[in-house]
Amino acid sequence: MRLLVTVIFSIIFFVNSFAQGDLMIFPKRLVFEGTQKRAQTLYLSNNGKDIETYRISYLEIRMGSNGQFETIEEPDPGQRFASPYLRFYPRTVTLAPNEAQVVKVQLTKTNELQPGEYRSHLYFRAVPKTKREKKNKETNDAQEFDISLTPVYGISIANIIKIGKPEVDVSLSDLNFEGLQDSIPIISMNFNRQGNYSVYGDFRIQHTSKEGKETEVAVMKGFAVYLPSATRKVRVELNNSKEVDYSSGILKVTYTSQADEHIYATAVLNLKNP
Repeated sequence: MRLLVTVIFSIIFFVNSFAQGDLMIFPKRLVFEGTQKRAQTLYLSNNGKDIETYRISYLEIRMGSNGQFETIEEPDPGQRFASPYLRFYPRTVTLAPNEAQVVKVQLTKTNELQPGEYRSHLYFRAVPKTKREKKNKETNDAQEFDISLTPVYGISIANIIKIGKPEVDVSLSDLNFEGLQDSIPIISMNFNRQGNYSVYGDFRIQHTSKEGKETEVAVMKGFAVYLPSATRKVRVELNNSKEVDYSSGILKVTYTSQADEHIYATAVLNLKNP
């Protein structure tokens, strides 16, 4: 007997509703502000044509300076995991096409929580479908089996517990207009975070011409710098409209919170002719 096993495993982390494969989840993240509200709800739906099963578990994740994620087992200095203080149910969900279900997440052991932020990521992993085919040969060789697993996809949802008064400061630095690369204007910059909480929000980039005309040239929603990371580097493609002259004027970056549109930080880059 010969076994041929092909496994394709893909984990995609997404920064209110989003989808991977045919699974849609709302909201994008859960935040427990203090201990008064001890239960929250996630809404799942299957937009595909097949019955799908998902196993749910917690992942612990580190964010790198370029925004990449890496699973870890031990917290970095200044990082606390939320999973010991959260429980969820059910742990496995099977959804028929166009079927929806809720997942409850509850805050526990609140007397053990100290001031600060705790974060873990609730991970929804599709259970692979296995196809087994039996092949007969004309020879006297042993029968041959092929086993293949369909692709497995997953979504992680940040679960955050915030205890105590937030102290956070954000600044933007090292703004650099990289010019037109393959006809695409790009700006790079650093988001710098200080304090005891992560930051999560939207940023917008606006171009103002010499004549004072204002044009929004880029928007990124759901942008986070997670504790304990101090800096996140980002390169952003700008709108390449012919109406925008990037050889002059200014680019203004504004980073705001999603909850109350509080302005975390702003920065301006003067554009000059080469």
